[in-house]
Amino acid sequence: MKFYNKLATVSVTSAIVMGSVLGNAQSTFASSGGNSSDQPADVSYMGNTKNPKNVIFLVGDGMGPSYNSAYRYFADNPETKEMDKTAFDNYLLGTQRTNPDDPKENVTDSAAGATAFSSGHKTFNGAIGVDANKQKVKTVLEQAKENGKSTGLVSTAEITDATPAAYAAHVDDRDKKDEIAQQFYNDKINGKHKVDVLLGGGAEYFGDKNGNLTDKFKKDGYDVVDNKTDLQNSTSKQVLGLFADNDMPLQIDAPEKNPKLVEMEDSAIKRLESNDKGFFLMVEGASIDKSGHPNDVTGVMSEMSGFEKSFDYAMNYAKSHPDTLVVATADHSTGGMTIAKGKDYVWNPKAIHQMKHSGSYMTKEIAEGKDPEKVINDGYGFEVSNSQISKIKDEAEALKKYDEEDKEYEAQFQKLQDAIQKPINDKSHTGWTTNGHTGEDVNTYGFGPGSDRFKGNIDNTDNANNIFDFFKHDVKQ
Repeated sequence: MKFYNKLATVSVTSAIVMGSVLGNAQSTFASSGGNSSDQPADVSYMGNTKNPKNVIFLVGDGMGPSYNSAYRYFADNPETKEMDKTAFDNYLLGTQRTNPDDPKENVTDSAAGATAFSSGHKTFNGAIGVDANKQKVKTVLEQAKENGKSTGLVSTAEITDATPAAYAAHVDDRDKKDEIAQQFYNDKINGKHKVDVLLGGGAEYFGDKNGNLTDKFKKDGYDVVDNKTDLQNSTSKQVLGLFADNDMPLQIDAPEKNPKLVEMEDSAIKRLESNDKGFFLMVEGASIDKSGHPNDVTGVMSEMSGFEKSFDYAMNYAKSHPDTLVVATADHSTGGMTIAKGKDYVWNPKAIHQMKHSGSYMTKEIAEGKDPEKVINDGYGFEVSNSQISKIKDEAEALKKYDEEDKEYEAQFQKLQDAIQKPINDKSHTGWTTNGHTGEDVNTYGFGPGSDRFKGNIDNTDNANNIFDFFKHDVKQ
């Protein structure tokens, strides 16, 4: 991370210049890491307001504290003795509690967690924008739109997935994705669509099987795009970008035509910032969680890298726009990842850096009938033993016994993925305890006007409660 250290002492003037050129999202991701602990003071004298006009809320889905620590090891420059900071480290405000209001489960899922973020209400797992009594609750995005602000949702998952859905839809079951997509189009505030910029996956829910919603959005003035080039060339202030039928591919596996998370964020902000009343934008690194569930450490680190770039972009934007608040947190942790396992006090991120593809990618390729040995040799950056390849072949053969609709298929699919990932988990000394979520408090990061309200140990509902209060006291333009 030499790059981070070189920019650690960046001046306010330099930060403004960097913010002004962030249009080229691929070349200007200057980090706020290093030892620049005086950065907030640098910006405060420039006219930071007490009440933010713009709010960028970033969610690292599944990003528990062990993920942040592991990523620091992963991103560290091994040529220096000291461990370098990541872009997150200078902006740690505290932690937050994540428990849901669920009669059966006291560890949250993303739906209940996002509803807490978006509305200030605890609810049951699976609920989207409704409280524990299944009553619709107002979200901060809806309040922003009522205030005349522009709004956006960006995710590497389906845009109808739990976290983005909880800001602009109201259903009692997160799996009602057709209905969620319909609500994105049909529900309006002051005669206008709730969300001006929708970017992510989930094209399946906007096509001819669900009322040709893409055509309807297009008729209402939205640009509808499905690749990075068209997104960057779009000039409309409203855009629906759907870059995969379902979840977008992990960053390590993605084709060039797909925009990265930070490129979607950049595109969204450029559209939203033209509104003199301000904007609300939620940006989700969804596939941190989606890599944590199958215990895919390669995918986790890939997605953490992408999320750090988005976080860094937002922080630099806030430095050059002192009326902007940035908050970043997680809805929960996933997988019970441990930095080291077994008796050796060692975690080896170098092995993860050698990987060419994620375990999830290789599993899908083999499940679709590709030759296991070729897939493993193409995906791994180090030699995998013949005995382990034989184990992978055995699990692949066992998977062929089931159709995807069979209840046994999912369990066998995970056995195949476990076998595929065992070499990298062993070589990196990465441990896991579950394929589900875990209930520890998660970190909160922030910068900008109002960020002090997020300090200490807060409840996840405080995110929304604070933002509602900011919007209640919006400065009239």
